[in-house]
Amino acid sequence: MFIVAGSLYVDPEDRDDYLAGCVEVVEAARKAPGCIDFAISGDLVEPGRVNVYERWETEEELLAFRGSGPTEEQQVAIRGAEVHRYLISGVEAP
Repeated sequence: MFIVAGSLYVDPEDRDDYLAGCVEVVEAARKAPGCIDFAISGDLVEPGRVNVYERWETEEELLAFRGSGPTEEQQVAIRGAEVHRYLISGVEAP
């Protein structure tokens, strides 16, 4: 299992528009083969922060969905990012 998680940073006044532009991406990801979960959301404390969380069954399915990545408009809006991919070898109940 692979998890992609972290934060993107956009101008605070542009965050709502950025998130609105992500709706189709989230819908497509959740329908994609191998997607277990996919969420992009505004942070509750930092007005310019966007939280990213993805969970995929395999790396191949993750990479197949990635395709060309974010649109040019989305790339221009991102001021910084700290997102990492994690390989998970086991899952347990909390």
